[in-house]
Amino acid sequence: MNKPRTIGGRGRHVPGLIVCSLWCCMTFVILGYVLAASLSTSRDIFMGSVFKYETGFHWDNYAVAWSKQKLYLYFFNSLLYAAVAVVGGVGMAAPAAYVLSRYKFFGNALIKRTLILCLSIPSILMILPLYAMILKFDIQGRGALMVIYACMRVPYSTIFLLNFFETISRTYEEAAAIDGCPSGKIFTKIMLPMVKPAIATICLFGFIGVLNEYMICLLLIPSGDAMSLGVGLSRAIKALQYVGNYPGIFAAVVIAVAPSIALFAIFSRKIMFGGMGGGIKG
Repeated sequence: MNKPRTIGGRGRHVPGLIVCSLWCCMTFVILGYVLAASLSTSRDIFMGSVFKYETGFHWDNYAVAWSKQKLYLYFFNSLLYAAVAVVGGVGMAAPAAYVLSRYKFFGNALIKRTLILCLSIPSILMILPLYAMILKFDIQGRGALMVIYACMRVPYSTIFLLNFFETISRTYEEAAAIDGCPSGKIFTKIMLPMVKPAIATICLFGFIGVLNEYMICLLLIPSGDAMSLGVGLSRAIKALQYVGNYPGIFAAVVIAVAPSIALFAIFSRKIMFGGMGGGIKG
């Protein structure tokens, strides 16, 4: 017999739904105000009439932020840094995760624990040691920044892929080995394609993380045309605030956050289910 449905079972989820709904409403209100203010004027912002648009929509605020404040340059710099960091991080993490999950050797458990320990360390604690290394070895520029970004993605990417590799049956490798496939091709031709959902997920998180990073780029590239979007945005906000162009500030913020919002909106399903694919359970 089917058990009768109770109101209490459903009621357990009501507080969580209320909290999520309130958070979503607050987020939409904030984003809506920022977007509306970016198309308004400084007078309307201070008078509290942002949504009236008595003088029309001022799209020129975006032109000022994009061109005059060089956000286009900082935007493409961040795209370059993020792409290189993601490719480099996955390129190091995927083979490491495969070896740690498939081969038993001395130090295997120690390496796994060390990677997990690295995940528990806040990135802000890296600033002082990194600053000391910059002063001692004179490390600056695009190359050093991209290497650091790529290395920072390795612990999380390795642990994520490690758990994914462990859920795939070893029968795939055994069948390929019987057919005479070497170990290198087993990894690149068989195992790596099977973890594509996981790779896509860590690439997306890594890309957005590098795109929004601020402190490390500020240390390595504090000025010049090689700055990332985060550092360039702070410079643009100060410049626009100095001349009193507050709608330009809101337009710059919209330009900076739009890529992250767009990526999450497009790939939200892949983020939620990226770790659920794979082969048969071993």
